[in-house]
Amino acid sequence: MLLTCRGCGATVDPLSRGKDSPSPWACPQRTAPGLTDVDHVLVLPGHVETFRTLEDDRDLSSGILQGSADNPFVRYRERLGSYVAAIEAGWSDQQFVDLVASLDVEVAGVWGSGFTITPTSDEAALAAAVGVDHLIVKDETHNVSGSHKARHLFGLALWMAVRGDDLSTRLAIASCGNAALAAGAIAAAMRRPLDVFVPTWADESVVARLNDLGATIVRCERREGEAGDPCVLRMREAVAAGALPFGCQGPDNGLTIDGGRTIGWELAEQAPDLAAVYVQMGGGALASSLARGLAEGRSSARVIAVQTEGCAPFDRAWRRVGRVGLDDAVHHRSGAMWPWESEPTSAATGILDDETYDWAGVADGLARSHGTSVVAGERSVVRAHELAHGHTAIDVDATGAAGLAGLLEDLGAGGGSIITGDGREVAGPIAVLFTGITRK
Repeated sequence: MLLTCRGCGATVDPLSRGKDSPSPWACPQRTAPGLTDVDHVLVLPGHVETFRTLEDDRDLSSGILQGSADNPFVRYRERLGSYVAAIEAGWSDQQFVDLVASLDVEVAGVWGSGFTITPTSDEAALAAAVGVDHLIVKDETHNVSGSHKARHLFGLALWMAVRGDDLSTRLAIASCGNAALAAGAIAAAMRRPLDVFVPTWADESVVARLNDLGATIVRCERREGEAGDPCVLRMREAVAAGALPFGCQGPDNGLTIDGGRTIGWELAEQAPDLAAVYVQMGGGALASSLARGLAEGRSSARVIAVQTEGCAPFDRAWRRVGRVGLDDAVHHRSGAMWPWESEPTSAATGILDDETYDWAGVADGLARSHGTSVVAGERSVVRAHELAHGHTAIDVDATGAAGLAGLLEDLGAGGGSIITGDGREVAGPIAVLFTGITRK
C-alpha cells in the first residue's frame, strides 16, 4: 500500500524505515522548489470496492449496532489503512485485534473509558423546535476525551504500533481544546512524551488537565508580521527538529483521517436513509473524514460543511473551487486557501482555525456527495446551542452544536424549507453531529 499526495502525486510507503526514507506523515515534496504553492496532503488509497457489507442487527432507537464488536476500531478494522498495512507486513488478523484491545485498555485506564460505537438518536423535540420533520443527532460527547478527536489520534497510535516507531520520539500537537485533551489521553496511554502548543489565552482548566496527563505545555504568542496560527507554526518547527506530528491537520499528518473515518462508517450504518449531514469544521479533518467514511459506507447523504461568519476560510475556498475546479485550486493553493485576515471570533471557539488545513479533502468530499458549504451567523450559533440544551439531554458545547447552526441558517434562507447555498432543497432525514462536551 502506498500513500499518494493529492497535490503533487508523490508516493510514500507508510512502512518504510531508515534515515533516508520519507516520512509517512507528510508529503516529502511539500517544501520542494516550485511546489510550495501546491496543497500537499498524503492520502490513503480507496478500498470502497473491497468493503464487505456488515450484516449485524441494528437497533436504531438507541443508535447502537448490535451483534458485533462495540469498538469501532475492531468492527471496521478491515477498512483501516493501518490494518491493510499490517496484513501486508505479515500480521495476522488476531494480532491487529489484540493491538486494538490492549491499547484500548490503556486508554480506559487513563481516561476512565475506552472506545465504543457512539449512539445516534431521533430527536423529535429538537426537530419540532428547529422546524424539520426528522432530525437525527450523533452524539460524540461521551467518546474518549469528550469529543470525536480521539478517533483521529487512536488511529495514529495504531499506525505507530504497526510501524514500530521509536517510543522515545516526542509527539507534538497544536491545540488548546478537544484535540489537545484527546492527544494527552492517547499519548499517556502509549506512555509517549507529548508537547502541546497552545495560545497564550488557553483555557486554564484544559491546561491543568493536560498537565495531569503528563503533557508539556508550550505557550505561543502571535508574532508581528507572521500569518497563520502561531501554535501550528511552532508545532511545525518542533516536527522539523524531529518530533512526530500527532494532531488533526492533514498537511502535517495525512493519516489522521484514517481513524476519523470511523464516525462516517458508523453513521452510514445507523442511519442509512439520510438525506444530508451538517458538520461543523475548523481545520477540516472531521468533515473530510466524515465525507469519506459516509461514501465508503455507501451512504448517499449530502455533506454540508458549516463555518461561522467570524472565521470562514473554507467557504471562501469552496467558491474558488466552484469557479476553477478542485485540481486547479489544489495546484494554486494561495488563490484558494489563506489565513483568515482578522482575529477569528465566535462562541464556537473550537472551530476558529485560521486556515482550513484539510480544505481540499473537504471540497472533494462535498463534490462527491453533491454537498455544499454554509456560513452560520453568530445568532444562529448561539441559538443552536440554546436549542440543543433546551430540547435534548446532551450536554454539548457551542462548538459541538455548530453544525445545527448551519441547518438553522439554511432554514432561515429557505423560508422554512431546507434550501442550501447551491439552491437545492433537501428532503428527508437530516443529521447533525454533537461533537464536544461542555467543559466544566
